[in-house]
Amino acid sequence: MANPDLSSPLITSDQPEVSISIDDDDGDDHHPRGFEFDHLNPINPFGFLTDAEPPVRNPTTVDPFRNDTPGVCGLYEAVKIVICLPVALVRLVLFGASLAVGYLATKLALSGWRDRHNPMPQWRCRIMWVTRFCTRCILFSFGYQWIRRKGKPARREIAPIIVSNHVSYIEPIFYFYELSPTIVASESHDSLPLVGTIIRAMQVIYVNRFSQASRKDAVGEIKRKASCDRFPRLLLFPEGTTTNGKAVISFQLGAFIPGYPIQPLVVRYPHVHFDQSWGNISLVMLMFRMFTQFHNFMEVEYLPVIYPNDNHKQNAVRLSQKTSHAIATSLNVVQTSHSYGDLMLLNKASELKLENPSNYMVEMAKVESLFHVSNSEAVRYLETFSSMNPDSSGRVTLHDFLRVLKLKPCTLSTEIFGFTDVEKAGSITFRQFLFASAHVSTQPLFQQTCELSFSHCDADGDGYISIQELADALKPTIPNLNKVEIQGMFMFLDDDKDQRISKNDFLSCLRRNPLLIAIFSPILATT
Repeated sequence: MANPDLSSPLITSDQPEVSISIDDDDGDDHHPRGFEFDHLNPINPFGFLTDAEPPVRNPTTVDPFRNDTPGVCGLYEAVKIVICLPVALVRLVLFGASLAVGYLATKLALSGWRDRHNPMPQWRCRIMWVTRFCTRCILFSFGYQWIRRKGKPARREIAPIIVSNHVSYIEPIFYFYELSPTIVASESHDSLPLVGTIIRAMQVIYVNRFSQASRKDAVGEIKRKASCDRFPRLLLFPEGTTTNGKAVISFQLGAFIPGYPIQPLVVRYPHVHFDQSWGNISLVMLMFRMFTQFHNFMEVEYLPVIYPNDNHKQNAVRLSQKTSHAIATSLNVVQTSHSYGDLMLLNKASELKLENPSNYMVEMAKVESLFHVSNSEAVRYLETFSSMNPDSSGRVTLHDFLRVLKLKPCTLSTEIFGFTDVEKAGSITFRQFLFASAHVSTQPLFQQTCELSFSHCDADGDGYISIQELADALKPTIPNLNKVEIQGMFMFLDDDKDQRISKNDFLSCLRRNPLLIAIFSPILATT
């Protein structure tokens, strides 16, 4: 049996055996005798990068995206739907007719208008009144026969920008009817049938949430249009997505960077049997449920205008915090650090068929501020974590962690796991995996260490790592690796699968799996 030290095999693979020369290779791939993982007293395997452990944040139990009634529950609701089916057909006809008439009126208003940079001429705006009337008919068809209002909208010259919480697709329809504002919307909305045309008539400011240049241009347009009284007031949903109205998630800063006074608006949907929020429910089902209600309740409250502090006029964060607090206080709900990124993670977890997808939300606004990890990067980490076979509570054991990262139980590999397991519970969550990976990858010396590691492995300096060079480079750090294990790591690092590891392959693999830098560190390799 092997001794219980670093001489035990570290890397495992299912790849076929190849012929390479490795000293002291006995092909023994069983676990070292007496090997145990002391997760309560781990050694930091990333001490060459940082002495600090990943930050610890307790997960929130709030799910701001969950619809409480995604299905029909209870005899009362079932009977009500049956009774309302004839009414639903009439409402559907009214909805279709109103949408068609509104679309035709909007096409007429937009006909021949090419100067989209300036405000829409008054005669075209008057035609849009037909569309506004049609939107009220659409609201009526959805069961909003009356809508309760509290407060009044401030004059445009006082508060050129209004912001609102976002619960359903109903709010944009209502605000178009009530205020006819200019809105900021995703570029994808432009391609929506019929609706896209109406959105364009609102002199929309399109933004690609994944493009920094697009977001910067959108802020410039917000400032330009807010400063000109000839444009309609601007409406933004700073949460960036819909929630269930039971929490206020982090605000994007686009509405607050220009530094203009803001009027917050609050929307509520009081209900008992039917949650009208657009969460884990399809659009078709949500519309059907709305059509088959006697009445859907909606309340809109105009809150007092919030003025930027003269001493902090350009402090968008401070202004957004004041606005977010005002909305959360009016709703009497908590504020969280969730963002659109959490919705991406939630949808990805559902797509991967993971149990309890809400376990994989991490409050991405906080993650971005701590590590500058993008939403797409977080989704890639989730894909890796999902292959570790998390249980119903979203936790992964040491065995599956090592299996996916091509590691075998030994002192170094379990120290890597122990670094991730900040709770010292013997299993890890996606939040811990993400925090540990991001913590390592954002260390100032991480990129330099990766490049030095490649140079250390590329012994002949030809710009590629051969399988023999990889074996020689790992030998001082991980003795007694067998041929199959070396081949497995070689294939793992060969990102483009061209049978050789280039620098781009090597760095790309470590960026996706930053925890593996511990076994490639030149500092460790020479100790």
